[in-house]
Amino acid sequence: MVTFNLSGFNPDIFILVGIPGLEQFHIWIGIPFCTIYLVAVVGNSILLYLILMERSLHEPMFFFLSLLASTDLMLSTAGVPKTLSIFWLGAREITFTGYLTQMFFLHYGFLLDSDILLAMAFDRYVAICSPLRYVTILTPQAVIKIIVGICFRSFCFVFPDIFLLKRLPFCQTRIIPHTYCEHIGVARLSCSDISINIWYGFSVPIMTVISDVILIAVSYTLILHAVFRLPSHAAHQKALSTCGSHVGVILMFYIPSFFSILAHRFGHNVPLTSHIMFANLYILIPPALNPIIYGIKTKQIRDKIVILFSPKAIQ
Repeated sequence: MVTFNLSGFNPDIFILVGIPGLEQFHIWIGIPFCTIYLVAVVGNSILLYLILMERSLHEPMFFFLSLLASTDLMLSTAGVPKTLSIFWLGAREITFTGYLTQMFFLHYGFLLDSDILLAMAFDRYVAICSPLRYVTILTPQAVIKIIVGICFRSFCFVFPDIFLLKRLPFCQTRIIPHTYCEHIGVARLSCSDISINIWYGFSVPIMTVISDVILIAVSYTLILHAVFRLPSHAAHQKALSTCGSHVGVILMFYIPSFFSILAHRFGHNVPLTSHIMFANLYILIPPALNPIIYGIKTKQIRDKIVILFSPKAIQ
């Protein structure tokens, strides 16, 4: 077990220890972390390049997908490089300002991802349930308003976390058993009452993520109802295939994140090592697999990737 000498310790410095109990394996654990991160960076960068350069992909669904790719890059880049520096360089120290900055971008990216998935579910609902009105409902102006709205909504929910933490005095240990910065993780180190932090940290997922999940579930219930009213089996398959990739992305994002949220609040019997590993899943796995899933399942993107990496294009 790694110990830290905090005599003469800078009061503005916190210590992120990584994964407690597995310190001797940090170097090896960092290898899959780095590999998955590189896959996320390359995959999402290719998606952004294709959507930006190909006029045929300048549609509402792909604009939302480009925002998802950008957010995934932000989410993974906010967390993984610092984690790798802990694993490989032993760079465990982080300033309070650095802690707040990383926490903001991680929480903001998480909420924004959830909002984007809701916007994409709405896009699929309109495309399948009201195809003749799709162009008139999701106009460029409407898409811009949706994007600005979800970005602003996520910002408004996360920004108060900064002030809720800055008001706290810290007079106990500053060692944080985690690989990255969370709101409640540092609030629990305070020697004052953190009831407001706990209730706000608990209410935000309910007001945002859970409401997003409910609305996504309603959207797909209506979509399935509309799909099975289509006249032919081929029409069923085509409609379902357009939603398959989105459903896969939704499950990958929400399952580990819900486990992490619930374990953080109620899972007192969940081993700390398991909690931290699951907490890393939603900043690692969805950003890496999202571009792969959309690249395989979405014909327009799959065709453009084939052209991009064909021998003729490389030459």
